[in-house]
Amino acid sequence: MLEPVPALSSSSSGVRMVTLREVARAAGVSPATASRALTDAPHVSAANREQVARAAASLGYRPHPAARALTTGTTATVGLVVPDLANPFFAAVAKGVQARARETGREVLVADTDEDATLEQDVVARLGNRVDGLVLCSPRMPAETLGSVISEALAADGRVALVNREAPGAPSVSFDIADGVRQAVDHLRALGHETVAYAGGPRTSWSDAERRTALGAAAGGAVLDLGSFRPTHGGGVQAADLALAAGATAVLCFNDLVALGVLARLHARGVRAPDDVSVVGFDDVATAALVTPALTTVAVPLARAGREAVDLLGGNAGAAARHRRLPVELVVRASTAPAPPAFSPSPPARTDPEVVIR
Repeated sequence: MLEPVPALSSSSSGVRMVTLREVARAAGVSPATASRALTDAPHVSAANREQVARAAASLGYRPHPAARALTTGTTATVGLVVPDLANPFFAAVAKGVQARARETGREVLVADTDEDATLEQDVVARLGNRVDGLVLCSPRMPAETLGSVISEALAADGRVALVNREAPGAPSVSFDIADGVRQAVDHLRALGHETVAYAGGPRTSWSDAERRTALGAAAGGAVLDLGSFRPTHGGGVQAADLALAAGATAVLCFNDLVALGVLARLHARGVRAPDDVSVVGFDDVATAALVTPALTTVAVPLARAGREAVDLLGGNAGAAARHRRLPVELVVRASTAPAPPAFSPSPPARTDPEVVIR
């Protein structure tokens, strides 16, 4: 029987190594029995299993992950792949994944693919053999490529779960985007806005496609499509100029980062938000409530999505629970107001100051 690599433990003399032999000696069993007890192997009596567990706890013994992988065939590790960790959307999902993994005795490896679908595919291939399961958050891979990854490498035994994307063959946690878009459009319509523009996200984004479909249903095609932008502050700066040129009195944004960029550019051009132009974001990241004006946005339960994705790994969820769509809620703050009379934006300023932080 393989002996796990010794673990570190504290003692009065500093840090020392605790070995499996010490655990076995303290429990009064052989090292082989101690190893089987600690890895939940069969043919170990309940009494011996309890003695070994008690001895390991008292000595502070922890098997090394590499040794555990050799003896059990598992790594107790979850891989998380995200398009951009600098985006607070993905950071919030990562916190949920980390919290749930910790509760279930697992570690998390995080990979950032920098919004690159080709790199994303390579990262998934390399991580697949190093972890027990993978959480793919908002994967940018085309549907055919993602389907191949799921069917050939990961999902057959429940080793993959998707967040903010749905695909055949893999369990997923997504959000009720259609309801969120409907709430946002209804809010702007109630304020009298007739010319609403949409600042979209990346062309490779599944959730952007979902937003566009929902906009068609909620607004009856009466929303101006400004195009696709990087899901960043800079993307919003680009979108704002187009919204002003189109005469929009309200801008619904792909996410909060784009919305913050829109607010910054409006301010730089002497356009008042929300007096002249209302702005709505999506996601409700922490910064949304801290800017001036505070951002009206569609709140989505990001940390909860990360936690539930971890629970879906392993293939134990029933068929009805394999695809979870979480509810969303419009949070009305200070960046939206009744539609104004016609106005003319001021000439662009020399610089584009950031949105003021309280």
